[in-house]
Amino acid sequence: MGAPTSPSAKSFETADETPALPTSDTLSFRRATAEDAQAITDLINSAYRGETSRQGWTTEADLLDGLRTTPQEIRQLITAQDSFLLLCHRGTALAGSVHIEKQGTQAYIGMFVVRPDIQGAGIGKHLLQEAETLARKAWDVSSYAMIVITSRHELIAFYERRGYRRTGELNEFPVNPALWTPKVSGLKMERMEKPRSQDET
Repeated sequence: MGAPTSPSAKSFETADETPALPTSDTLSFRRATAEDAQAITDLINSAYRGETSRQGWTTEADLLDGLRTTPQEIRQLITAQDSFLLLCHRGTALAGSVHIEKQGTQAYIGMFVVRPDIQGAGIGKHLLQEAETLARKAWDVSSYAMIVITSRHELIAFYERRGYRRTGELNEFPVNPALWTPKVSGLKMERMEKPRSQDET
């Protein structure tokens, strides 16, 4: 099956998480194009690594040095078959992004980020919901999956509140010295999954 049809932009005000966005401040979503690669790269690296990431609660700065991704990798993900990056804008500013890829009957979700200085406003919840909806409509997937560092307890708890469950399937953290260097030893990744039926109830 080919890549999903590009959806039209969708906007709504955030709700039910504190602090709420101002009523005039809406979120809009669209699929990324190759021209967005540099902006997405900058956003992802700022949210995962380095001092800027410490403004948010999803930082990996204490665990890893270096970069999370490159413009070349992002372009490949954007143009690959059965793969897309979804962008979230808050007003006119890029607020978040997430990569979704079809893997068999599952949609794999990765590189899920919200700009560090505006985390905690409910943006991540809406971005994840939109990603799941697009994957379901495009590929008729039966479930969603992601990989999380096992020591990121607060992040695991966030995904559990969204319906994801730990599978106990563990792997060593991948080695990529060209981009990142672990600051701590023994990092492990665990697969989390969510059945499609759960987000339809």
